Amino acid sequence: MPFVNNRGVHIRYEVEGQGPSLVLHHGFSENLTAWYWKGIVKALKDAYQLILFDVRGHGASDKPHDPDAYVLADYASDVIALLDALEIDQTHYFGYSLGGWTGFGLAQQAPDRLRSLTIGGAHPYGSSLAVYREMLKDGLEGCFAFLETAAAIPIPEKMREAHFGNDIRSLRAAYRNDRPDISASISAMRLPCLLFAGEIDPLYPSIRRFASELPKAAFLGLPGLNHIQVALQLERVLPALTKFLIEVQA
Repeated sequence: MPFVNNRGVHIRYEVEGQGPSLVLHHGFSENLTAWYWKGIVKALKDAYQLILFDVRGHGASDKPHDPDAYVLADYASDVIALLDALEIDQTHYFGYSLGGWTGFGLAQQAPDRLRSLTIGGAHPYGSSLAVYREMLKDGLEGCFAFLETAAAIPIPEKMREAHFGNDIRSLRAAYRNDRPDISASISAMRLPCLLFAGEIDPLYPSIRRFASELPKAAFLGLPGLNHIQVALQLERVLPALTKFLIEVQA
């Protein structure tokens, strides 16, 4: 099980496939196994070198209890540390929710390390994380019950295992502080971007708005899906993702 040490925080990662590199950044309470059971690794590993990792505070990576360990600069620097360790100068990037937030942080702090951004369920405007704090008040059990209700579709056992493998103190620390507005610092970026969201996700209007403000962005709306349902069905983004990456490569 390989790890990279980023200023004292150990980040577990895996590498699958060959080709241009593509970082995969999972969302809240998941870990890198999500990319396997959702079918993303199988679909992409023949064409891309996939960099999967457990986000700090999740999976087998270190789980600090200090909220100051979960600022955007730290999330972004974990990705940069992985790229440095693997001697990758530039990469494509695909992240959902928390992974999307980190992607915007990379675009702000290290745009030269990116070839493209694919981001779902996230925008760079300031936002409250009160809903996460409320979910986490009743521990991992109460949080999972909330997710099950919101999903309104069966949650795979693999996702349940990942969720209950987390440390409640780390998750509470990670969502203690709200997110700042960084939109102005990246609104002029000319990096090829694909942004997507479920059409009944409350974040949908803001994500679509930001896509319209970028000079080189495409937007994909997923009809009838909310935030958690998209997280469970990321394979539905694959046709648009593969088309987008082929166009960027060309």
